[in-house]
Amino acid sequence: MMGAFDRIKVMLGAEPEKATVFTPEAKELHELKRMNKADFQAMKQHAREHQLVNHKWRNRRWAVLLFTNLLFTFSFWLDIQMLEGALTASRFVGFHLIDLNSALQVMLAHKHIIVNLFIGTATVFFLWAALGGRSFCSWVCPYHLVAEWFEWLHLKLVDRKLVTDHEFHRGTRTVFWVLFSLMALLSGYTVFETLSPTGILSRALIYGPSLALGWVLLLLVFEVVYSRRAWCRYVCPIGLTYGMVGAVSPLRVEYRLENCFHEGDCRKVCLVPHVLDVVIKGRAPDKHVPIGPDCTRCGLCIDVCPSGALRYDIKGLGKLL
Repeated sequence: MMGAFDRIKVMLGAEPEKATVFTPEAKELHELKRMNKADFQAMKQHAREHQLVNHKWRNRRWAVLLFTNLLFTFSFWLDIQMLEGALTASRFVGFHLIDLNSALQVMLAHKHIIVNLFIGTATVFFLWAALGGRSFCSWVCPYHLVAEWFEWLHLKLVDRKLVTDHEFHRGTRTVFWVLFSLMALLSGYTVFETLSPTGILSRALIYGPSLALGWVLLLLVFEVVYSRRAWCRYVCPIGLTYGMVGAVSPLRVEYRLENCFHEGDCRKVCLVPHVLDVVIKGRAPDKHVPIGPDCTRCGLCIDVCPSGALRYDIKGLGKLL
């Protein structure tokens, strides 16, 4: 059974390993699905025919993301001083909030631990440790939302065979995390913050557009015509930093083997489909399996699943409505 350490290895770029040990409950369910093929296919077809288009979690996520980012904007424009700064560093009604990856880059550049900066990350650390680190990507990051909209265009072009999706090794993101850290340490300059579309878009929404938006547009064009969601999947170190923090989160997406017909729709919509390797027929080592820390908790897989095999869950408390 995959443990926490194995899930972190997968997040860093390792391929998910097939389970070699299965619980008795999982063995029984896998065997039932193999023995009753006709009944299983009939139930699968019924689920597909009665599948309702459901964007509940996607719509909630978009609403939270837009509200959070626009709160920065209106706080600045109206000078109400509720939420000052930008996503990289801000202050909410007096509480300092500093992005963990940005704080790491700054401390590496200055080559010592800055006490005030360290204190400012504490609230953010505990917040995302509770909610699941990579939920920052899909519920707060403005580039994630824009890239998600442009992904729709990419998929349309792929369907019409006008472009082809090119994949890179997932370990590339870990390499970039190390490279950006080394560049900050050796140059004394936060190189990543200059290139980060998250920071660029956040500042553009608050203070107005700049020439840096040209870089964001280039990234989006690259993702549309060459590699689906390339920045988030293969480059951005923010997701990796928050994923490490969120590895201990009690909030997760949980897979329920008994409800699954293995349609595969969830993997098609997932930004990080390797985390859903467990939904492939015969792979689940247990009746209920939490999805790993690289999951962004975006909810797309939950919305698309016709049989309720995926759901939000709080460890020890059960289903999250």
